[in-house]
Amino acid sequence: MLHLRNRILSHLLSVAPSPSTSPLLSLHRLLSASTPAVSPNPSFAVGDYLVDTCGLTHAQALKASARLSHLKSPANLDAVLAFLAGLGLSGADVTAVVARDPPILCAAVETTLSPVVAGLTGLGLSQAEIARLVSLAPVQFRLRSVVSKLEYYLPLFGPIDNLLRPLKHVLGSDLERVVKPNVKLLAECGLSACEIAKLFIGAPRMFTAKPGRVLEMVACAEGIGVPRGSGMFRHALHAVSCFSEEKITAKVDYLKKTFRWSDAEVGIAVSKGPFMLARSKDMLKRRSDFLISEVGLEPAYIAHRPAMLTYSLEGRLRPRYYVVKFLKENGLLEHVRSYYTTLVETEKVFMKKFICPHKEAAPHLAEDYVAACKGEVPARFRFT
Repeated sequence: MLHLRNRILSHLLSVAPSPSTSPLLSLHRLLSASTPAVSPNPSFAVGDYLVDTCGLTHAQALKASARLSHLKSPANLDAVLAFLAGLGLSGADVTAVVARDPPILCAAVETTLSPVVAGLTGLGLSQAEIARLVSLAPVQFRLRSVVSKLEYYLPLFGPIDNLLRPLKHVLGSDLERVVKPNVKLLAECGLSACEIAKLFIGAPRMFTAKPGRVLEMVACAEGIGVPRGSGMFRHALHAVSCFSEEKITAKVDYLKKTFRWSDAEVGIAVSKGPFMLARSKDMLKRRSDFLISEVGLEPAYIAHRPAMLTYSLEGRLRPRYYVVKFLKENGLLEHVRSYYTTLVETEKVFMKKFICPHKEAAPHLAEDYVAACKGEVPARFRFT
């Protein structure tokens, strides 16, 4: 009988049912036709079941068994596996879900899982989206409160495709005492609904922090020179949400040293580009070495244009510098443009302005530019 049940479950886990077929009904039809009602079995070993039927490793099964030791029959476990298969989860997906959250096998299909799926469907989620939610947040999925929470999150932060990953960080949080007060606080700071949604996607843990902690983040953002209501305020909050005040102070000191900025200049740079606080020291050092030592830009020039630090060193900063320098050295640039101006142009516009007009005078310029974008330094771009 055990062999037959495993064959039936393996089939259910490998074949996606049609959306109109109830996974629980499918299991009942297959089992009831060939087996009597399942009763408590003293010889039932949950560890063996987790390995043989769920696909867990022996190590995973040993760890999970401690949370399922009270089970005396595979009946409910079979029903849950069939239900998950009916949602469209593959065998590998189900194995991952059970490994992450063994107690999901104890959930009541008819009184818990089915109502949750019905509620989520009523909110407009497709079966595929529900399956992804199960994979990402199995613990929250088996709680009836997930429906009411998503009823709040979806209109505020949707669409669902952008929210599934950040949602796993907030579904376990207290909606009334934590999340809603934080959203209200951010709105009072001047963030629009769209900005709050973007912040939710980029820094979801901010919404699960105690409101007092979020107030500290707001104060920290203002402390680095980004006032509420400014276009950079959301970016500043995102940057400071990941670090303590001590680490932010240390990063500001590093920026001053690396870019040779004064207190006033680092204040200008950080207020215009708070993203720098989240950049690695290596990334910042490499750009400083290039822009100051090779390009010859003044520290103050960079401080007022920190957006240039967001561009790829290999894919944009160096190649475009090489092209402009080549044109200047060969007398092909009629109007002198600032380095920053050449950086902000889209690739299409840059090609139109700096490459295409010189096809005859510099026929190899286009291929040299492509090579430079791959990290090479063509001979024609080398000047002594």
